[in-house]
Amino acid sequence: MNFDLDTGWQIRPAGGNTGAAFIGTRASEKIFLKRNASPFLAALSMEGITPRLIWTKRVPTGDVLTAQEWLNGRTLTRAEMAQDSVAQLLAKVHHSAILKRMLKKVGGRPVYSDHFLQQYYLNLSSDLRGHPLLKTVLRYLIQNKPMVKPDQLEVCHGDLNHKNWLLSDQHRLYLVDWDDAMFADAAFDLSTILCQYVPQQQWHQWLAAYGTDPTDEMIGRIEWYGYLNLLLLVKGFYQQQRYHEMNQAIIQLKQLFETRKLV
Repeated sequence: MNFDLDTGWQIRPAGGNTGAAFIGTRASEKIFLKRNASPFLAALSMEGITPRLIWTKRVPTGDVLTAQEWLNGRTLTRAEMAQDSVAQLLAKVHHSAILKRMLKKVGGRPVYSDHFLQQYYLNLSSDLRGHPLLKTVLRYLIQNKPMVKPDQLEVCHGDLNHKNWLLSDQHRLYLVDWDDAMFADAAFDLSTILCQYVPQQQWHQWLAAYGTDPTDEMIGRIEWYGYLNLLLLVKGFYQQQRYHEMNQAIIQLKQLFETRKLV
């Protein structure tokens, strides 16, 4: 790719699945480059949710290249996802008027529960269709779809894996990789963290740090999206033939779903 940068820059891939991220170095300078990042990145930078955006330019290939400040740091561990700082940064995302305005401006789509169910149904193998637990959970999801009005949708990240949280050496927390940003029920984002990383007995404490006193209805929506996220994980692992991880996700789903039934 022609990056059309000044002389002296050395470019190397930054890893990741898309091949769109790069590291640029020149003498003591270092920047993070990404090809065709969402224009939404400017608002995220303005709100301090991602590292600072330095510049954006269109290169001769027609691609748009963005440069962000390089921060030394590390991704969060699974255990660290239960910290108050994670809850507080996610609350900032969900309640930012700037992010809502910018995501709407760049064509952010509203996504409802039916969309996520369709994602699971699409090309679902007969093995998973016939699995007793997965069938039971799916039946529950269909019968208990959360109904959220358009004006209740929030800016959601869509992929809150612990590897997408960056803690800098200056102890600043950032949330990166916004390719899946959408307007959705905030419970969708919350479920990813609570169901994957936070013990159930700590949910109310974590949600208090997020800034809400959860109702039974809210917890029900979080659980609904949690079951669905686990179904999607199971499907993904099956398609990748990662059967050990698939079985671990099924065990986690069974534990979470049975806990709900005992309440």
